[in-house]
Amino acid sequence: MTELDRIDRNILTLLQADCSVTNVQLSEQVGLSPPACLKRVKRLTEEGYITRQVALVAPQKLGSMLHMVVEVFMERDHKQLFQDFAKKVQATPEVKQSYQVTGEVDFVLIVMVKDMEAYETLCDRLLYSHPNVRKFRTLISMKRDKFETSVEVR
Repeated sequence: MTELDRIDRNILTLLQADCSVTNVQLSEQVGLSPPACLKRVKRLTEEGYITRQVALVAPQKLGSMLHMVVEVFMERDHKQLFQDFAKKVQATPEVKQSYQVTGEVDFVLIVMVKDMEAYETLCDRLLYSHPNVRKFRTLISMKRDKFETSVEVR
């Protein structure tokens, strides 16, 4: 894997802010010719620095949604049971993010559902049915004060 130079880091920073820029616009911003810039973007993608290019949708424009943080406490500290739960989480579209964490809590899930009925269905399917889930705690978001998808490129 190639070490990132200043231009690579600049490309990654600019694409995180707006990946819809054209290659010509991007090349002008980083000071490269369009072919050289395209070659770098292709290399950054092939090397796994760029994993996807997506559109961020404003959820409030699509109607009412509940955003929840769910803390999951497991019964036993067993690697295979944790992996089974993580696999089930991966297959659950309402779970938008999942973190296996240290401390009292074992997993933190970020969940988006239409309403409480949908959340209850999710709990039945994901949490109550898993043999290693001891308990879980749900925090309902009242307001999103900050949402960032970018990472600092060093």
